Amino acid sequence: MLLSGVYVAKKANGEIYYRASFTYKNKHISLGSYSNEDDANSAYIEAKSLIESSLSIDDYGLHNRFLSFEKWVCIVNYRDNNIYFKTPIYMKPKHFEYHYDPEITYKFDVDDLFYFSTHKIMKRGKHLFVSDYGMQISILSRYGIKKYAVEGRDYIFKNGDNTDLRYENIEIINKYTGVEKNTYKGRSLFTASIHINGNIIIGRYKSEVNAAIAYNKAVDILHSRGLSKNFDKNYIEDLSNIEYAKKYNMLSISRKIREFTHP
Repeated sequence: MLLSGVYVAKKANGEIYYRASFTYKNKHISLGSYSNEDDANSAYIEAKSLIESSLSIDDYGLHNRFLSFEKWVCIVNYRDNNIYFKTPIYMKPKHFEYHYDPEITYKFDVDDLFYFSTHKIMKRGKHLFVSDYGMQISILSRYGIKKYAVEGRDYIFKNGDNTDLRYENIEIINKYTGVEKNTYKGRSLFTASIHINGNIIIGRYKSEVNAAIAYNKAVDILHSRGLSKNFDKNYIEDLSNIEYAKKYNMLSISRKIREFTHP
């Protein structure tokens, strides 16, 4: 007879392993897979004790744990807030926390709760992303931040905390690809540039929209000259097709772009 909370299972190759689970508030909660029965039972005992205790998320790691950190968060949230998520979310009165690991916690608005309760956050270097239909989707794209945007140049966290991903804390400075506001010869202008083998300046323009359209025009020119690189073009809101075409045709583009030769 197996120990409490333990179920035997078999891998495709016939290898035996053990699963742990328990039931709380009429919900069956899986606790994970283990190589031996004793560890699976220890996870079950730990989960039962956690439900009956006042231990917090911060208490994880005070002792050797059989539960994963992610499962610890899920159980604590269910105990305290009566809602179970499969991702490591803890509800607060006006926002929620996503506990990536014991050291890093991200804050989100409740408007994003459904999304992150069904999408696990992953990290590559400094970039946060989720897997959606087999594709890696940057979390920052939900805020309108472009793929190659740079923190401090293209967007900022108003309170200085880059783990606070609530909408009110994020300000987009440069919302268009290839556009940056700067000072040139004492004038405040928008510089459009494009990366080929290093950055090439397309031109400097009085408005952000003109710079964004100039970037699109540069992409079209480069493609027409045989460059097959996949550039992200800018979508310009609040301009009719006629207005867009008029600006597109009148904007000047640097000679380096106009005379680009694909090697």
